[in-house]
Amino acid sequence: MSTASLYRRFLPSPPAIDFASVEGKRIFNEALQKGTMEGFFRLISYFQTQSEPAYCGLASLSMVLNSLSIDPGRKWKGPWRWFDESMLECCEPLEIVKDKGITFGKVVCLAHSSGAKVQAFRTTQSTIHDFRKYVFKCSTSDNCHMISTYHRGVFKQTGTGHFSPIGGYNAERDMALILDVARFKYPPHWVPLKLLWDAMDSIDQSTGRHRGFMLISRPHREPGLLYTLSCKDESWTSIAKYLKEDVPLLVSSQHVDTIERILDVVFTSLPSNFNQFIRWMAEIRRTEDINQNLSSEEESRLDLKQELLKQVQETELFKHVEKFLFSVGYEDNQAYVLAKAGSQGSEILSETESDESCCSETCVKCIKGVGEDKVKAYPSGNDVFTALLLALPPQTWSGIKDQSLLQEMKQLISMVSFPTLLQQEVLHLRRQLQLLKRCQENKEDEDLSAPA
Repeated sequence: MSTASLYRRFLPSPPAIDFASVEGKRIFNEALQKGTMEGFFRLISYFQTQSEPAYCGLASLSMVLNSLSIDPGRKWKGPWRWFDESMLECCEPLEIVKDKGITFGKVVCLAHSSGAKVQAFRTTQSTIHDFRKYVFKCSTSDNCHMISTYHRGVFKQTGTGHFSPIGGYNAERDMALILDVARFKYPPHWVPLKLLWDAMDSIDQSTGRHRGFMLISRPHREPGLLYTLSCKDESWTSIAKYLKEDVPLLVSSQHVDTIERILDVVFTSLPSNFNQFIRWMAEIRRTEDINQNLSSEEESRLDLKQELLKQVQETELFKHVEKFLFSVGYEDNQAYVLAKAGSQGSEILSETESDESCCSETCVKCIKGVGEDKVKAYPSGNDVFTALLLALPPQTWSGIKDQSLLQEMKQLISMVSFPTLLQQEVLHLRRQLQLLKRCQENKEDEDLSAPA
């Protein structure tokens, strides 16, 4: 049944004050003079309208991530790396978000997995005084932005739960600026901070938990220079279970007496859709880009990735992985498929020849098809497997019965001797794996903290 069309909504005032009104401008100028609009200019530069009625959480997050200049490490469209709502589906499929919206915990999870530094609080975990301090903190810095989730009804607005970034603060009037991402509905507006707290201090009926706010800032370094664990489709559910639950059982229940035997046990049982789970990022200069000069920043970024790749390949674990994969017929950067395909009935980590199914960013064949002089960072299956093993929690191997072998394995995965760059990459992968497990177990609304 068709519904009547709508053109915007009238903003109930009071309690809200339209940002573009005479009074709204006056409040803005007062705050600007007091230095509590520092974060506003970056946010307004990347202000976006949510592309779906229920995408307020995704739009708010992508807007903040872009404002902080966090590099997603993967392409949006064409050659451009850019955060977009369509790329934020790690913790909830877009189809579900489009239909039902997204919870506070899942947006926090998305922020963590996108590489941001996140502090998240429900109103039951904070006070209005702490909230006011955090609003002031983010309003006086351009490296910290806040996203609030609140109930619109408190402001006499139509609708229920909503997400939007906080764009500034007028301390004298104790009013916060909501940069409403539903711009088709309401314009940006000032609201009393006490009323915003009341709007957050409401219960989300879908989770039975209070709403809240999150502080998002830029990390010390870009996350995932070469590798990232992908949960873009349903394959990640089975893979996360395999890595966190099955692998420890496999190595403890089967007789393993060498490192090669451990590798055989792990890779023999890999789910067939493993290729959709871990992807590696390689910078490729396409044929049409050969004559284009890269910026010094991009050159430095590619050089850093090349150095990281070198560090992965210099680990003792990589040497074991390389030797093992060669022994089972792994050839010329092709995926590990041949040795066990017969018993599994499907190929593991296989890539087809089809242009449609072979992504130029992540497919070994596509990378191999480009001339060596056009590639800066060149990950292959060997180091992808190595990165996977390093990403597993150290306790994964505690069930190995042979004590000398257990100590050898611990030494291979120990980060103590790793260069700092490699340590950071491994920690990033381990944190992502923890987040995936948290999502798999539907605990993202229980635990808002960053992975250990």
